[in-house]
Amino acid sequence: MRQTFPWLKGELELAKFKPLAGWVPRPDLAAAVISPPYDVVGRDEARAVCVGNQHCFLRVTRAEVELPPELAADDQRVYERAAANWRKMKARGWLVPDSHERFYVYQLTWRGRSQTGLVGLASVAEYRAGVVRRHELTRPDKEEDRTRHILATRAQTGPVFLAGRDDDGRLAAMLAGATMSSQAEIDVMASDGVRHQLWPLPPVQNREWQAIVEQMPRLYIADGHHRSAAAARAGEELGSEAAQWFLAVLFPADQLEILPYNRLIRDLAGCSPAEFLAGLAAAGVEVTAGDGWQPPAGADQAMLYLDRRWYRLIVPVKGDGVLARLPANRLQQAVLAPLLGINDPRTDRRIDFVGGIRGADELLRRVDSGEWAAAFALPATTMADLLAVADAGEIMPPKSTWFEPKLADGLVVHEIGEW
Repeated sequence: MRQTFPWLKGELELAKFKPLAGWVPRPDLAAAVISPPYDVVGRDEARAVCVGNQHCFLRVTRAEVELPPELAADDQRVYERAAANWRKMKARGWLVPDSHERFYVYQLTWRGRSQTGLVGLASVAEYRAGVVRRHELTRPDKEEDRTRHILATRAQTGPVFLAGRDDDGRLAAMLAGATMSSQAEIDVMASDGVRHQLWPLPPVQNREWQAIVEQMPRLYIADGHHRSAAAARAGEELGSEAAQWFLAVLFPADQLEILPYNRLIRDLAGCSPAEFLAGLAAAGVEVTAGDGWQPPAGADQAMLYLDRRWYRLIVPVKGDGVLARLPANRLQQAVLAPLLGINDPRTDRRIDFVGGIRGADELLRRVDSGEWAAAFALPATTMADLLAVADAGEIMPPKSTWFEPKLADGLVVHEIGEW
């Protein structure tokens, strides 16, 4: 189906989204099985989560937790253990296969706010063609890691987080209706306070759900750029039909909330704190000494923690367009590159990133420890800006968006072939 949209140029093929026969946890084991996404827990944290829980899905997504700590996370034995653990979980019936292809409704509730999405399969071909839009570049090492994981397990063990423009509210209304029509088959309150609920939908409704999604001209990767890139690479290598689709949860864009993604700086490029503050002023950054922590209130603002004191910054725009206006890009172009020589934050080891859920206290802790010299706290990117950047075919600076709550791994798994 082709359609014209006034905010896009010309006609385009509409997005495809299809049902799957997924593997899902046994409802009585779901609380033990589902886990945080593989990339939001460190190795030691993942190991701690798995202690005393043989069912934990991190044993598949982060199989190094079962191996000696000196073993590299990308050692081939890690992927072999992941595949073995996945086979074990299936053989013991901890996760069970669905007998029909269907969609699932997935609702997450956290701190009094819910977001509800549709679990299905997005097209690898449309990802490559840009119908499924990305807004970030991937890191080669992380992309390689997930590709090897998919090839070893022959499964996509966690979903890509997608957003879609639901301008008429039809998708949101159908999702809400599904949650009210019956009790969730899986209903788990995770240790981080997020409630995860899953409703399998009747296969007879598959076409109705597909028709709703097919009114969307594009789908947007909110979170999961490495998962989707790895799925595309694995699909090319395997060639199977199942591998030409990747597991995803599609949410109406207006339900989503982005939290800030902050920066830690290892050193001040040879400057003293006073010299660095003077350099900021000379670069056109307005610096005001603060009385303590205050969240930055607008896209032009940032907070700097330096020498045990907070400073409020007004950061100028360098360039034109929506990308130039983004808080992360303002900081990159006005401060990080010209003053600190951090030209590629994707690869430079002098910068680290702290998701907004960890808050200002984490920035203070890490700078005051002496390991890092300074921290920048940024305002959150808006969903409107994310969609605009993706529509323009632009790429955000890395770590510009932190979505919360996170989708669980192990709640629905898409198998893409046999060993």
